[in-house]
Amino acid sequence: MHGHTARGGLLCLAPLLAALLLAGCASTGRIQPMAQALQPAQLGLSNNAVNPAEFPKEDWWTQFNAPELNRLIAQALADNPSLQEAQARMRQAQAAVGVAQSSLEPSLNAAVNSTRQRFSANDIYPPPLGGGTYTENQALLQGSYTFDFFGRNKDQLQAAIGQARAAQAQAQAARVLLAANVAGAYVNLARLDAQRDVLERTLAQRQHIERLVGDRVRAGLETSLQQRQAQAEIPQIKLQLEQNAQAQAQARHALAALLGQGPEATAKLKPSLQTLPMPALPQSLPAELIGRRADVVAARWQAQAALAGVKAARAAFYPNISLTAFAGFTALGFSQFLAAGSRAYGVGPALTLPIFEGGKLRANLRGQSAAADAAIAQYNATVVNAVREVADAVSDRRFLQQQIVQQQDALQLAQDAERLAQQRYKAGLSNYLNVLTTENGVLQLEQIGTSLKAQALVDDLALIRALGGGYATTELPALPGATAEIAPAAASPQTPTTPAAPATPSTAARP
Repeated sequence: MHGHTARGGLLCLAPLLAALLLAGCASTGRIQPMAQALQPAQLGLSNNAVNPAEFPKEDWWTQFNAPELNRLIAQALADNPSLQEAQARMRQAQAAVGVAQSSLEPSLNAAVNSTRQRFSANDIYPPPLGGGTYTENQALLQGSYTFDFFGRNKDQLQAAIGQARAAQAQAQAARVLLAANVAGAYVNLARLDAQRDVLERTLAQRQHIERLVGDRVRAGLETSLQQRQAQAEIPQIKLQLEQNAQAQAQARHALAALLGQGPEATAKLKPSLQTLPMPALPQSLPAELIGRRADVVAARWQAQAALAGVKAARAAFYPNISLTAFAGFTALGFSQFLAAGSRAYGVGPALTLPIFEGGKLRANLRGQSAAADAAIAQYNATVVNAVREVADAVSDRRFLQQQIVQQQDALQLAQDAERLAQQRYKAGLSNYLNVLTTENGVLQLEQIGTSLKAQALVDDLALIRALGGGYATTELPALPGATAEIAPAAASPQTPTTPAAPATPSTAARP
């Protein structure tokens, strides 16, 4: 009769439990992320195949054929504190994946304790236990396992994986940025050194002119006005030389800081601008180019992590079912502690279901959905900015190429004029002052050519960085509205300075 009563009670509770489950399932409402990822076609990107040769290589700086630059970048990648910080954040995010992974596994721990206690004579324990002092000993193994029927723990793991992948891409982005900054500082130092050489030649030329004008003034062929004008140009050139020296010192200090070293580390550097070649430009801007950028990949993984957070927040509305068990020995005193009669064990399931949380769960779901919308919007902004940077770098480089052509044509004409002046001087048809005056145009155009060559290299570095700086990945998560067109077709080998992401069951976000 008693068994029938218990079963009847359970049968009565079953409809109530089902109603509670349905109430919990229905309480999420229509709260969900609304943002959509941009399509490549919306930004005017083509889907044409890309020649792999157009992508920057992982060690792209070697194309400049400068062993000194190779050494500097290798040193920066090894010693720069900012890069080490980014790599530490990546390892921290990877460790968080392990923490999230543990929630899917059973847990087991041991507890051993010994408590000396006096039991009250007026409590539930009769004499001789009541009123006596005894030692209570326990040695138990305790285990638990949560049945992740509704995927909350799996979604939390996916969120952690997304953050780890994002941190890995961010560390690679920091690596690309550091290498580009070192190369840019090296080019800037080479530009300043080349300009100093032109300034020194200009100073010698102006001093020569000043002496010739002085001779002509003493001979009565020129006035003192021409002499003062020639003299005034000399301190101007010396001022420019001092400014150049100051700029060189600052450039050396900046480069040393990028290396993670003191100022003396770059004191003896003497890079040559003339020996640095200019790489070729890509012919088009297909969508695949954007997938080579680590910041775009990082933003996409962050959006995936936020979407997984939404799923975990939604799963919190559903029941949580777990199983706990223990086994061991418990006894008063030590004489019977490990005896067979002191054995203790137990096992039992537990079910928790949120019914009324004062709006906490819904508010959390709304917050997670808004965070996902923000992450997708940030991804879209990163893609838009990436497209702009690539387009700027390509257009700047192409326009500058035309300026270099014009400068070279003008320099050729100026050099022809200087040779004609030399010939007239040697033939006795003109004085040497005309030769030096004609040389002014050559020196000015050489100075302009130095600046244009340096700017072209800086634009090349900007383009290399805009195209990802050699970074590549074949694995990208799905986002609402996004397609695989923006993903790269092939991946380059993992960089030695970037640790691989931890192995996980799955890294693709569910739609």
